[in-house]
Amino acid sequence: MCNIGYARVSTIEQSMDLQTSALKAAGCDKILSDEGFSGADFSRPGLGKLLRTLRRGDTLTVWRLDRLGRSLFELLKLVRDLNERGIEFRSLSESLDTSTSAGRLLLHVLASMAEFERSLVSERTKAGMAAARARGSRIGRRPAMTPEQRREARLALAEGSATVEAIAERHGIHPRTLLRTLKADDHRQDVAV
Repeated sequence: MCNIGYARVSTIEQSMDLQTSALKAAGCDKILSDEGFSGADFSRPGLGKLLRTLRRGDTLTVWRLDRLGRSLFELLKLVRDLNERGIEFRSLSESLDTSTSAGRLLLHVLASMAEFERSLVSERTKAGMAAARARGSRIGRRPAMTPEQRREARLALAEGSATVEAIAERHGIHPRTLLRTLKADDHRQDVAV
């Protein structure tokens, strides 16, 4: 019987140190993780490997419930599937342990509250964006590169005079941001044709 921990951060800039320290202190024999994945997406490589690793009698431990997932339906389905396989679930921050009746009840209450809070945030965000649009404000962050910078980058890549990494560094952005920006330009051009 193993106590296996799972940690997740939404962006690669975030640190998992707090989670992994807490999981080690909770006696986890092994810790699997996902970096740069949203909690709304349950198709994560680390989570997939974790679910294949867990066996009857094992315990899955997370630092906080939302590290496993944010969707009430998917979260409850996952924990129910684990329990059917004879695998217990623990969340350290919420003092949740599905090996007890009270723990199973608390899981349902906490998951419902988390989903309710997320819905409220979403509603407020949409209302704020609608109000900003009505005032004529531009919504969203500034573009990473100007149209001229994008043209220069595309030309440099086509000529082979610079690498993606060098161009990204020159403009103070991540290489993935450069590639995503150029791909979005391609998509807009395809749609316009």
